Amino acid sequence: MIPERELLAEIPRLRRYARALTGDAARADDLVQDTLERALGKWRLWRPGNLRAWLMTMMHNVFVNQLRAAEPLEFRDAAEVPELPVRARQSDGLELRDLDRALQALPAEQRAVVLLVGLEEMRYEDVARITGVPLGTVMSRLSRARARLRALLAEGAQLPQYLKVVK
Repeated sequence: MIPERELLAEIPRLRRYARALTGDAARADDLVQDTLERALGKWRLWRPGNLRAWLMTMMHNVFVNQLRAAEPLEFRDAAEVPELPVRARQSDGLELRDLDRALQALPAEQRAVVLLVGLEEMRYEDVARITGVPLGTVMSRLSRARARLRALLAEGAQLPQYLKVVK
């Protein structure tokens, strides 16, 4: 029996994670739909427990399969970066855009770990189950991703990509 209420409660988290993975609202909605379709088709395999981890695992696998199937790999152009809402201070919006660009520059496996740990606040053990890698691999990917993000953000602080030097 499908726990509809619990499944529906997870959709906002699935959408947020999908948006962060894909960087595009339309592709994120497609990813959520593909994930839910797969979940409903494989419902008999679910064992009561952590529904969120099961769905996130499924979403991660669907996303990885889509990346592998893409011929050639699609890289985002700077013009395709979605505009982020500007909060009270202008620098906040610029910092968020820099962070989005830095996240998108990470390899998919590192980006997934950063988003699951940082955005979804999941435990390393759950992330290891979702991504299907050992716990040590999750920790090393997270460490490498954080170091790369720091480097990318430090480079961006010197001369942001969206500013032009005028002489």
